[in-house]
Amino acid sequence: MKSVIICLLLLTSSYVFAQNENTLSVQIDGKEFKTAPRRIRMGSIWYITANAVKPDKSLRFWFANFNKTELPEVGQYLIVEENYSNKEIKQLAAEGKYKGIAFVKYVEETKTPRMEYHVGKSRHTNGGVIEVTTSNTNVIEGKFTANLDGTHFKEKATATAFGGVGRIINKMEDKAVTSATGYDSDIDPEGNGYKRTDQKDELVLTSGVFRLQLTKTEPAK
Repeated sequence: MKSVIICLLLLTSSYVFAQNENTLSVQIDGKEFKTAPRRIRMGSIWYITANAVKPDKSLRFWFANFNKTELPEVGQYLIVEENYSNKEIKQLAAEGKYKGIAFVKYVEETKTPRMEYHVGKSRHTNGGVIEVTTSNTNVIEGKFTANLDGTHFKEKATATAFGGVGRIINKMEDKAVTSATGYDSDIDPEGNGYKRTDQKDELVLTSGVFRLQLTKTEPAK
């Protein structure tokens, strides 16, 4: 069934991309990453996902508004890590400088087919800022810079051995879904048969800009 769905997606991919006028461009460690972002809903919560293939790349960010509205307000959002405490959030809101907080995650395949990954996550402090310049029911536009804590993942030997050819086929099918639709399909290594290595570094995102047209057809997760 999954293979049939992939074939249909590939047949319609040119139409899907033709209809998508969303844009995102950012320098990641000095290299341009440019793609068409999309919105994914999780109930009343949603995030922006921007993906590419060859190699697989995924950049996602979430907004959390202090006023608890669904759409972000025009203004700045401080990029912080996901476990930013409620106390810190209240203090930040009281300062009045930011409209809310944001979380950012970047994943890049470093050895194909999805054998190794480089992952960057929002840090607790000095993580950067997303500035929303336009926000209404039709479109969201903004610019951003970010400093992410980088880690590296390798596929576990047991996952490779026991997964066998079937695991490789699943990877290639997921790559096809991502390529055809622009939505990430199992691109994240965490909790998916990979182990974190001891290597740590930093990912620097600069000159980021995005434009996201809002529709009522985003997929739910």
